[in-house]
Parts: sequence; structure tokens; C-alpha cells
Amino acid sequence: MANCAIVGINWGDEGKGRMVDLLTEDYDVVVRFQGGGNAGHTVINEKGKFALHLLPSGIFRAGVVNILGNGVALDPENLWLEIQDVMAQGVNISPENLKISQRASLLLPWHRDLDELEEQRLEDKKYGSTKQGIAPFYSDKYQKKTILAGELFYPDELKAHLRDLMEWKNLTLTRVYGAKPYTMELLEEWMETFCEKIKPYICDTGAFLGDAQRSDKNILFEAQLGSLRDLDYGICPYTTSSNTTAAYAPIGSGLPSAKIADIIGVVKAYSTCVGEGPFVCEMWGEEAEELRRAGLEYGAKTGRPRRVGPIDIVATRYGVEVQAATEIALTKLDVLSYMDRIPVCTHYLLNGKQVDQFPFPWALKHAEPVIEYLDGWKCDISHVRQWEALPQQAQEYVSYIEKALDRPITYISVGADRDSIIIRK
Repeated sequence: MANCAIVGINWGDEGKGRMVDLLTEDYDVVVRFQGGGNAGHTVINEKGKFALHLLPSGIFRAGVVNILGNGVALDPENLWLEIQDVMAQGVNISPENLKISQRASLLLPWHRDLDELEEQRLEDKKYGSTKQGIAPFYSDKYQKKTILAGELFYPDELKAHLRDLMEWKNLTLTRVYGAKPYTMELLEEWMETFCEKIKPYICDTGAFLGDAQRSDKNILFEAQLGSLRDLDYGICPYTTSSNTTAAYAPIGSGLPSAKIADIIGVVKAYSTCVGEGPFVCEMWGEEAEELRRAGLEYGAKTGRPRRVGPIDIVATRYGVEVQAATEIALTKLDVLSYMDRIPVCTHYLLNGKQVDQFPFPWALKHAEPVIEYLDGWKCDISHVRQWEALPQQAQEYVSYIEKALDRPITYISVGADRDSIIIRK
């Protein structure tokens, strides 16, 4: 079996975690290759319901090794708390099935502080950050102003490095934002409380992945968020601060020689968006609230109500191209079962012209959706496991999307449970 990446096609929250949890049955290694604790992957299986933020979604499968790659914003505090929470529900986590790259940079406490302080400064111009420190973290990483996880094994050098970074960062905290400075006592206590706890999991994951590749192990690469949140290709500046694309997976995983043959792009059967920024297909009022209630659309990390709308063919087609997706997993089809007619955003109107190409980010606020309607099926499909058993209207809806995206829809989820899936292969 070839290496595979599971990536988001839209704004995130597409259901990547449930797909990773499903497909890891066929893989030996699962790697998170970018992002941090600023988004959640909701997974429901026989062990319970979980909202993962940093842990790879393969953590529930026995025999699967899960890796946090060098491209991840490694937050020791949130990771340790998440490990404790998941283990409390009966899931085994040990250095045998969870490995952290020694080259991953640590997200430090001041990164969260700076994230919140900057959102406060921006006021009504804020980006909609989850305030988990992601933008300040990646900014520091590219300035070479972070601590690598492997430095935890060199305490003398680490202390001197940390002091240098603290003195530099306190300049911003105190002079720009008027906030309290950090002290070495505070940082050393934080290091002892959280960083020491995760040290047993830190290792040379690049060497491990290289051995796995030479042994023909099957590797699954798991992304956070979606195409439209990518730092380079998303709706700048309302993006995350990392690359969410499959093309980045070899770099961020620690296996730059990896060849990824299969790229499964996850698309929700309707559109959702958490945070600020343009969202052309957005629904409003009671229509939006009804869809939000039907899909339980509230952020896994923040609990914020998600913005909702019909599936956006223009944005989704662009996301498929950005990810170079080879096939599509369509999630939450069952949510639309209450609708008499199902809206689809087929085109945009921009400056009086109908367009099919996703516009430059700054033009999006001038775009208007062109909505068409397909017949609904008005019945419960959550029990369906075969394509042929879907109502004709549901088949027509899926086929419409498949044709518009020019990619095969090989997975259709009709519920949150692991087995609530239709596989078309």
C-alpha cells in the first residue's frame, strides 16, 4: 500500500480525524506534520468520544505508531493534559505508540500571551485567532528564536538559551503591550511541570520514519485545518500560520524523501467556518441556525458556533487543486436529510460577472454566491452502508459534487461513528 495523506479541502473542520481513525486500520504509522493545538479533530469510536488537538488520530489503533513531526507547534502543556485526558478514558499511550520529533519546536507560555494581546490590540480588525499561540510561535520559529524539543536533554545549554529568549521576548511583552515580563523561576517551573513529562516521548523520529520507509511500512500523514487556511494559498490574512497542504507533509513529518501517492481530500457535505474572514456562501438567520443545530456545528477547541452555508463548489474545487487530491471523502451527508431542497453554491458573481475560479483573497468580500438547488431525500440515511441503498436524491447530490470536483468520491460518511461509512472502491 502506498503512503497516504488525509487533508482538509475547505476551511477546516471537515472531518479529517474520523477519516484517519477509520483508515489507520491499514497503516503502521500516523504522522501529524504541521499545526498545533489550535484546532480539534473529533473522533467517535468504541472507546468513546474524543476531541484531539495535538495527538494524531491514529492513537486509538493498537499497533499503530503515532508521530508528532518537526513541523508541529509542540505545546508541552496542552499535549500533556491531552495525554492525561485520553488515557483516563482507557486509551494506552506510551513511548511505544507516541513519538515526538526532537526537532519539533516548543510553543512556550508567552506565545499564548502574545496571541491574546495582539487580538485585543486589533479589536474589531482581529483575525479570529483561537489564542493558542500559533502565529507568535511560527513567527519565532522562522526567526530561529525557539527551543527544540531535543534541547530538553541538554539542561545547561537549555537554561542559557531560554534566558536569552526570555530577555528578548520580555522587550515585546513590556514595551509593546505593557504586559508583565517572564522570570526564569516561572519558566523553570513550567518546564518541570510539563516538559519533563513529555521527555520520554522525544526521539529521533526522522530515523524511525526512514527505517519504516525502508521496511515498506504504510505511513499515513494527517493534516490540521484545510486548504483555505494554508499560510501561502489560503484566504490571507485569515489563515493559520503553517502549511496545511499535502505537499508539506514530507518536510513537516521529518521524512523529506517520502512519496505520497494517495491524497484523500476531506470535504463536508455543506460548508462550515470558524473564525473571521470572507465566507462567500454563508447562511444567516434561522436557516443557518437550523443547519448548525442539525450538524452540531460548534468548534472542537473553542466551542464557538461555526459559520455555516451550502457546499461551495468554487472554493472546494480550488481546495482540491491546492491539495492535489486524488480522491474525496464526503462527510456528514446525513446532516442534510432534513432539507426539502438542498442549496449548492455553484459559481460566484464578481463585479457583475459569473466566475468559477477562486478569487484573490482581497476580492472575496466583493463576491456573491450563485445558488442552485437539488432535491432533498427527507429520510434517515444514517443506517445505510451501501451506495445502492442510498435514496436516489442522495446519490444525485453526491454525483453532482463528484462531477463538479472531477475527483472520485470514495468515502461517504453518514454518521459520526467509525462504521457509519459508505465505501465506494
